[in-house]
Amino acid sequence: MKFVVSSTDLLSHLLNAGRVISSKNTLPILDNFLFKLDSNELEITASDLESTLITRIKLENTSDSGSIAIPARILTDTVKEFPEQPLTFEIDLAKLSIVINSENGKFTIVGQNASDFPQMPVINEESKSTVEMQAEVLFNGINKTLFATADDELRPVMNGIFIELSTDDLTFVASDAHKLVRYKRTDAKADAAAAFILPKKPASLLKNVLPGEENPVKVEFDDKNAFFSMTEYKLACRLVEGNYPSYNSVIPTENPNKLSIDRVEFYNSLKRVSVYSNQASNLVKISLKGNQMTVSAQDIDFSISAYERLNCQYEGEDLEIGFKSTFLIEILSNLGSTDVIVEFSDPTRAGILLPATTTNEAEDVLMLLMPMMINA
Repeated sequence: MKFVVSSTDLLSHLLNAGRVISSKNTLPILDNFLFKLDSNELEITASDLESTLITRIKLENTSDSGSIAIPARILTDTVKEFPEQPLTFEIDLAKLSIVINSENGKFTIVGQNASDFPQMPVINEESKSTVEMQAEVLFNGINKTLFATADDELRPVMNGIFIELSTDDLTFVASDAHKLVRYKRTDAKADAAAAFILPKKPASLLKNVLPGEENPVKVEFDDKNAFFSMTEYKLACRLVEGNYPSYNSVIPTENPNKLSIDRVEFYNSLKRVSVYSNQASNLVKISLKGNQMTVSAQDIDFSISAYERLNCQYEGEDLEIGFKSTFLIEILSNLGSTDVIVEFSDPTRAGILLPATTTNEAEDVLMLLMPMMINA
């Protein structure tokens, strides 16, 4: 089995596939890429049993077909050091030897038997749901919500992105019980209502490969697995099992106090003032009175404090509310508009953050943050 491939083309595919490989694999075979050559197409597979990413490269100069497992680390580290040039792979499937010929040298690796590599999961045809969506919709849905997922061993359903399909829209939700993000698209819909929870790792794998995708992504899933089919990539992953909490019930609907403020000014002010907050709580206090907002923080243990006044537009009663600064900064960095609108009902209920303007009419972004107690 023999083929010629561009070093830079191969490297970009290896780096994307290599993100799947875990540093703590239970099976030694999972430290390998599975290379499968069929006519003029090279298929590279990487897996950690939970997620499997397959990437395809079209080649012009090939002979014979076959498959072999190649050690991932040594192959990636080797290809990484080449400038752009054609690499010739000569593979002896009987001896499991791989010889890579470059312009100036020769590199020999020992592979493993391809039959030891785990099989792809199979979707149950009877319970399968299928939907096609634009790559940009899927990318934005993951990009806006991924940061809000939890790391909770006791509640694994919170550790992924809840993707809810309906005949009217498509909704992505993530929450760690302190903050919640809901991203809705009205320009993407399914034939029937369905939902699944996408784990964090495959979500970040998709976030890496989707920006280069121009065609719609085909999503197929049952109650255990999901497949995402793209032009050059295919991702299979095991879904988080369980029921996602009712997220709509925690979003307050009556919010008479409304604040509009420059997002970057608010963000920068929080970054400066939060340095003076207690390291254990990261509490910042926000006081609203008239068209002025005061952001303050203090750490009594070290006798340090700070406050800044910012101009804003505020409609509502005078209000004092506390938030964990790290969460608030994170939310503001993930809202794309110039100005943000923050809605409050009272200091004990969640604050809702919304972009003041949106570049896409079909997009609806809502971020929610639970308050902290302000010690008198």
